[in-house]
Amino acid sequence: MNMGSRERESVITANPSTFSCGRSIIFRARDYVFPLDARVLIMGILNVTPDSFSDGGRFLDPQAALDRLFEMAEEGADVIDVGAESTRPGSTRVDETEELRRLLPLLRAIGHRSPVPLSIDTQKAAVARVALDHGVAIVNDISALRADAAMAQLVAESGAGVVLMHMQGEPGTMQQAPKYADVIQEVKAFLAQRLMMAEQAGIQRDQIVLDPGIGFGKNTTHNCLLVAHLDAFLELGRPLLIGVSRKTFIGRILGKPVEDRLFGTAGAVAVAVLHGAGIVRVHDVRAMTDVVNVVRALRKGMS
Repeated sequence: MNMGSRERESVITANPSTFSCGRSIIFRARDYVFPLDARVLIMGILNVTPDSFSDGGRFLDPQAALDRLFEMAEEGADVIDVGAESTRPGSTRVDETEELRRLLPLLRAIGHRSPVPLSIDTQKAAVARVALDHGVAIVNDISALRADAAMAQLVAESGAGVVLMHMQGEPGTMQQAPKYADVIQEVKAFLAQRLMMAEQAGIQRDQIVLDPGIGFGKNTTHNCLLVAHLDAFLELGRPLLIGVSRKTFIGRILGKPVEDRLFGTAGAVAVAVLHGAGIVRVHDVRAMTDVVNVVRALRKGMS
């Protein structure tokens, strides 16, 4: 498999039944095994939507989306997360037919020749199934398997990797005065419960990644606390995905619009990696690859 312009030592293709990583933390997604003690993964964002908060409308054309996918792979993405339904604050749900209408032209154009593993950002089992049939390896479910009762079984049977995310409320209303008594402990308890539920549904522990859900039912203070105390979630024993790229809390801290949040995103990504993030989900792949590599080198020097 062509893995892009640089060696992707983080991704090992192997038979999961014979792969052994000793005591290392691994993330398994179908035929891919990611040893997350080796390096931090870069997950590039590719939205084929008209209304996503940052890149909505830019990649509706299948060729533009395909070009961007290969560009992100060249820039250093280890995984690319494709979404066909916006979950920005205030967004409204789209039905399965519309989500697939947006998604299928890209999946058909890619075929099974993506230079890196793909993830599908969806809450719908039917959409995830179509994506998996086209070779996608990971299901990124912001509902943590709550939105569709069929999703857990699909993940268990397919061997796909799955991202379980915390969200207070739902995208349409989640930013209307979110409240927590203790945001760290409440998010941690939720993720622990969803991790247990996923395992009870037959999903293997090494298929699971956890995401505290930055910007999903949290205000600026909540988001800052979660990033600064990300290491509290390492006690759950699974890799952590963090998605801070260009988000509103960065804009509020800096007083800058979404298109001018690159350096703010870099600061948040650096802190997240320093505190244990195993995967960072970003729009600006090339720049954030540099940030992650420097922080990892510094962290190694500090240990």
